[in-house]
Amino acid sequence: MGPEETAPRAVLACGEVRTCLLPAGQALDSRAAAQLLRLRADERVLISERPNLYGRSPDTLTGVDCPLPSSNGARVRAVGTVATRAALTEGRVLQTSAYFRVPATGPDHRRPWGHYLVRPGVVEPFGKLPREAVAQGLLDGGGIGELDVGLIAGGLLTRLLRHPLLDQRPPLRSRPTRLRWVALPAQHGDGPSIERFTVAEDELRTVRLRVPEGTGSAETAGLCDDLALHDWLLTTVVHILDGIRLGPGTPRARPLPGPAENRPTVVQALRPAVDHLLHLWMPRARVSRELAPLWAALEEQPGFTRQWQALVQRIRDQLTLHAIPSAYREVEPSP
Repeated sequence: MGPEETAPRAVLACGEVRTCLLPAGQALDSRAAAQLLRLRADERVLISERPNLYGRSPDTLTGVDCPLPSSNGARVRAVGTVATRAALTEGRVLQTSAYFRVPATGPDHRRPWGHYLVRPGVVEPFGKLPREAVAQGLLDGGGIGELDVGLIAGGLLTRLLRHPLLDQRPPLRSRPTRLRWVALPAQHGDGPSIERFTVAEDELRTVRLRVPEGTGSAETAGLCDDLALHDWLLTTVVHILDGIRLGPGTPRARPLPGPAENRPTVVQALRPAVDHLLHLWMPRARVSRELAPLWAALEEQPGFTRQWQALVQRIRDQLTLHAIPSAYREVEPSP
């Protein structure tokens, strides 16, 4: 019987995902990705080439013994381990994820570490868990001295970004994002659902999920990794478009000098998005079948793929708009 089966049934799972552009001039191939993601010598990195190049590290464990955050101020001490892993998509986008699950009740005293080590990714409370208060407290973020999975995920990200494989020369400017999530069991007979998805000003996203009872925290973390990846892609492309001066609305055979001077800048700003980002959009590529319906909800509201397709079309229109006048100038005879 494995650790998932011997551990008490979880009534709450939580995690945080950090997503950023890999600071390297060239995308890493599968061999270099495996080298970057080798967090443990006793387990190999998982590499997948279909439907796109994807690498995922083995899980590592971080022992914790501290209070859980709660929205009503209740002090709930918990002991256990937080699972952490890293992933690299197409050798370009790096993610680190830390997550754990919590049972409804735990022992009233601390047990030896061996008890917790055979239950990886489980954090047990002392006594009964005030689930709703802790769920909201985790979404709000841990206070001083409380469990903060974001710090664990951020520590791994900082470590990987210093890897000697990386030349610290990213092909475009971007901002990292954070996605913090909690998942509770769905009501009896209900399917998975997204109760709330928010975007904060400081690149923080929070999501509260309902998942089928018995869903593993690793599967839920995989869904949230996928959500964080595509949210980061949307955010990055929006920032690229917002940061440039777009040209005129209609191309001319003899363009005016002013707008023409801006054309190389627009092309140079948009080309990295075409070269490095546009082909990465592939929702649900690695989401479990039980949780895949949650992407359907995101497609309806806020409409991830609709927004992405609009952004891609806008980029292509601008590249076409600024390429056509350049072609006219190349064939125009000298006075």
